Amino acid sequence: MKVSAIVAAIVLVALLLLGLYYFKDTAGPAISLSRQPGPISAKMDIVLTLKDRAGLKNLAVGALQGEKKIDLVSKQYAPETREGRETFKVAQQPGLKEGPFKLQITATDRSVFRFGAGNSTVLSLDFTYQNKPPAVTALSTAHNISRGGAGLVVYTVNREVERTGVVFGDRFFPGYRQSGDVYACLFPFPHNMPAERFVPKILAIDRAGNERLTGIYYHLLPKSFPSDRIPLSEGFLDKVAAEFKDRFPQATTPLEIFLKANSELREHDGRILSECGRNTSPVPLWEGDFMRLPNSAPRGSYAQLRTYLYQGKQVDQQTHLGIDLASLAHAEVPAANRGKVVYADDLGIYGQCVIIDHGLGLQTLYGHLSRIAVKVGDEIQKGQIIGNTGDTGLAGGDHLHYGVVLSGEQVNPIEWWDRSWIKNNVTGKLEAAKQAAPAR
Repeated sequence: MKVSAIVAAIVLVALLLLGLYYFKDTAGPAISLSRQPGPISAKMDIVLTLKDRAGLKNLAVGALQGEKKIDLVSKQYAPETREGRETFKVAQQPGLKEGPFKLQITATDRSVFRFGAGNSTVLSLDFTYQNKPPAVTALSTAHNISRGGAGLVVYTVNREVERTGVVFGDRFFPGYRQSGDVYACLFPFPHNMPAERFVPKILAIDRAGNERLTGIYYHLLPKSFPSDRIPLSEGFLDKVAAEFKDRFPQATTPLEIFLKANSELREHDGRILSECGRNTSPVPLWEGDFMRLPNSAPRGSYAQLRTYLYQGKQVDQQTHLGIDLASLAHAEVPAANRGKVVYADDLGIYGQCVIIDHGLGLQTLYGHLSRIAVKVGDEIQKGQIIGNTGDTGLAGGDHLHYGVVLSGEQVNPIEWWDRSWIKNNVTGKLEAAKQAAPAR
């Protein structure tokens, strides 16, 4: 009796262990897709990844549209294969038409569950096969753009987009949805770009990956820019060295520190401006024209080519991309227009700096401040004091460096001081577009 009980217990334990082994893996392979359900085109890759600790056995992927089934992937896996990665397109086989379809996926592992049949994972996902590019229509017609200045195009796109804006050369400036199908894009004519390379077009890429490029009517206005020769005094170089020596410990003289700051920091600052440009309101925040520093005189102009001289010899050359305005020492600096602070800190050559976003990628920059009176995230009203002028950064004396930036590209501020120019080239177009294309 005792032996029988022991045998029964051993059998029971064995059965329990066998059951645990048999049922320990009842889940099918884990599946992930690189594309979410929604629109998809023939040229878009779908990457499917599989994982299963018991090993993969087979995979079948098909597209079901109406009564028609189109096989896309059929694969058997070698034993001990625990991970798989398959790349395919929905148009590998002919017959799929524009419109909705179901992507059906069945993956089976090598588990002993179900007497060796394995566990299966079955997915059915809703996609829309879409191969035609989106329709783009420019609503604004007159685009008179000065070298170094800005232009605005208002347009419609007939479907949801992944990316849209204006392109020329290797540059892209994003457009922002205003209402319904209407988008607006502020873009520059860079001061240093040859006119033959400046051919702005509207780009729209829909969620399926289809792309449309549409030309716009534009007229380029020539503009020349001044130059200046700036002697570097020992006092100025000592001041710069004191401010930037920690950034360039390898530089051995004040002149070397200045030259590094004047070149390397400009590139760094440009990247910060581009990052700030992406932090923008999709709709305009500004109202009317932009204020300039009260009772100020210009001390440097936009796109001014500056040649720097040391002991009578040229040592550097850079382009000044703002307007220097001088008033009283430590004069209060008003915000040029309504907006939101997106930067309030040290910014390389600009020293203590504030950047205010006004929407559509339009931002104003206030450099060389002696005091910053706002912080990132503050909502600012036109005329609100944001700080005081100073000589921080690469300033040669107390003044304000005032810049206007479009999605990271600095443009001529003078246009934005002109109420008529803003109405004719920006706000008037936006108002006309609202009337021409009501919200959907």
